Amino acid sequence: MKRIRDAGFLRVVLSATVFAGGVAVAALPEKPNILMIYTDDHGYADFSCQGVFDDVKTPNIDRLAEGGVRMTDGYSTAPQCVPSRCGLMSGQYQNKLGLESNAQFNEPGGLAGFNSALTIAERLKKAGYTTGMAGKWHLGPGMEVVDHGFDHVYYRNSSRPATANVDLNCKDVPLGEYPSDVYHLDACADVAAAFVERYQDEPFFFYLAFRAPHVPLDAPQKYLDRFPGKMPERRRQAIAMLSAVDDGVGKIFQTLEKCGLAENTLIFIIGDNGAPLKIHKRDTPGGGPGWDGSLNDPMNGEKGMLTEGGIRVPYIVHWKGTIPGGQIYSHPVITLDVAATANALAGLPDAPELDGVNLIPYLTGEKNGAPHDALCWRWVGQAAIRQGKWKYLTDGNRQYLFDMDNDFEETRNLFATNPELAQQLHDELDKWSQTLQPPGLDVHSPSAAAHHYFDWYLDGKRNSPKPAADAKAGEKKAPAPNRKGPSDAQLFRQRDHNKDGIVSWEEYLGGRTEKVDAIRRVFQRHDTNGNGVWEKSE
Repeated sequence: MKRIRDAGFLRVVLSATVFAGGVAVAALPEKPNILMIYTDDHGYADFSCQGVFDDVKTPNIDRLAEGGVRMTDGYSTAPQCVPSRCGLMSGQYQNKLGLESNAQFNEPGGLAGFNSALTIAERLKKAGYTTGMAGKWHLGPGMEVVDHGFDHVYYRNSSRPATANVDLNCKDVPLGEYPSDVYHLDACADVAAAFVERYQDEPFFFYLAFRAPHVPLDAPQKYLDRFPGKMPERRRQAIAMLSAVDDGVGKIFQTLEKCGLAENTLIFIIGDNGAPLKIHKRDTPGGGPGWDGSLNDPMNGEKGMLTEGGIRVPYIVHWKGTIPGGQIYSHPVITLDVAATANALAGLPDAPELDGVNLIPYLTGEKNGAPHDALCWRWVGQAAIRQGKWKYLTDGNRQYLFDMDNDFEETRNLFATNPELAQQLHDELDKWSQTLQPPGLDVHSPSAAAHHYFDWYLDGKRNSPKPAADAKAGEKKAPAPNRKGPSDAQLFRQRDHNKDGIVSWEEYLGGRTEKVDAIRRVFQRHDTNGNGVWEKSE
């Protein structure tokens, strides 16, 4: 594995003047199809078009990037799965909806704000779109995905049965659980391609949320065989899973071309947050909790931080015939822009609650300048703002100021030499935080893991003790209750019905209908990674 070229970090901002001869902007198709492809715990480095390492190979995604736009400064709204997905689906800063971290996923009322908000799918249905999703949801029970505007659902992110109302051929079935021997990444791509073929004659929105390369690492041998040679086994697993994703993207785009829809379909490919390196990238046996094998280079930090390694993600936009290809776009953009773009293209009225921007005029050259004045983040005791080239970051006790044009690796803290600028950015960030629920910058305390990460990545303190296995962000791990009954190991074996090494909330609940809140609180103690599942200890 070696770094190959520096094209990933060219500071090229394309505007109308870049297009030789001032190419006229073509009229946009009426109600184009929209395909949103989301990856999971996917480091910045890990598409081959990013130009960082030569071990990862994603030729189909590379072709879409070459024929569209690769955003060098594309961001997620949070460094963690649940809040980032809430921001994407709602088009609003998820903190406005009272959802800040994975820890709230299982809390009573934790999803109330999201449940009351309109998703992209719900908005587009009002404009006559047919909607579908496949893959990981992580915003409530699988049986409830249909309540958020999706006509067709194939909710599946592991070898467990899918919660679905369509089969792999996108044929209608009663909403329920359906087992399948097809690898989950392949199955989700199959459903998406079949959906495209089924609805080729009407506008559609499809959300394809691949659970890759998130743990548990589970690439089949046919994908592992593509990556022979010496490398960490967790790395091999990660890039093999991403190769499966790439095959799926290729299959879907081939279907679009076969159906004559390539020029009438806007495609986003974005990661939900940075890769979890667990600092040391330990190549532990098995594919369960730990480093997922993905890499954030050259960004600093990892999942669970508001450094670039936690929130700057792969971000590609493709629209054949409408967005000029070959662009490398370096103004900051964010996943919130997906909903705002979709809303505008569907011809829906402006929605002032949306926090994103319609990106299409900026990518066609119709508009110049930056889409955003500033982007902001608040996540469990950390907060950050990016305004132009400047980024201010704080964990409540420490403050950092970075020049993103000259130091996107966040290695030189300029706070001491620019205190007035830092204060100005802090004030802007605080003003934004007053619009959140709850308001303010200091409403949560950073976790022990976050302190350790800041020591390691930003302050060069490499001798601080390793924290306990990632506890839920912002929470102290509750002591195990004194009780009689099976041990945790025995209980895990009992609840892990399909023997895949993880216990979902549905498996843990086991159909029980009484004392659900009490059962949920016990489940939360086992959900030490805040991922909504109980993962078997290594």
